[in-house]
Amino acid sequence: MLSVTTLHAADLYTFIDEEGNTYYTNIPGEGRMRVPLPEKKSISEPLFKHSPNGEAYEPMIVTASQRYSVDPNLVRAVIKAESNFNHRAVSPKGALGLMQLMPETAQKMTVTNPFNPEENIQGGVRYLSELLHLFNWNLPLALAAYNAGPQRVIGRNEIPLFEETRNYIQRVMAYYKNLNRNHK
Repeated sequence: MLSVTTLHAADLYTFIDEEGNTYYTNIPGEGRMRVPLPEKKSISEPLFKHSPNGEAYEPMIVTASQRYSVDPNLVRAVIKAESNFNHRAVSPKGALGLMQLMPETAQKMTVTNPFNPEENIQGGVRYLSELLHLFNWNLPLALAAYNAGPQRVIGRNEIPLFEETRNYIQRVMAYYKNLNRNHK
């Protein structure tokens, strides 16, 4: 069994094979990108505490939403669906942080530490804004691209037939509608 300190001490690398599948390994090599892991902080004083309702991240959400012209309730809904406001979340596919950025996306959005809530939210909202512009403000298509990747939506101009993606869109839209009802 690995201890937490062993995991924090190890380097993690990611690469994409010729079929587009993403892999993670502790072995460096050509074409592999190092994934930044959060620095270990004192357990008694975490840098950020898990905030199930997102109160701790509210100023960051508002700032990023204003900067990239995205409705803050949409950002809250995406964060709720992606990580339930857990800044240390890691998905089985390797998405990281509050807005569950894949390492390649984090790098493109200049996020150096995806576990840093402020960086993650800035990068995630920037990415969401780019997708909204790309899909002419069609929210379901932008959300599909956020979840499944834009290459699976571009050209087809429709939501992919992935059950996970369709469920994701429904979940985000339900959160978004609820937030708009309660925060007018």
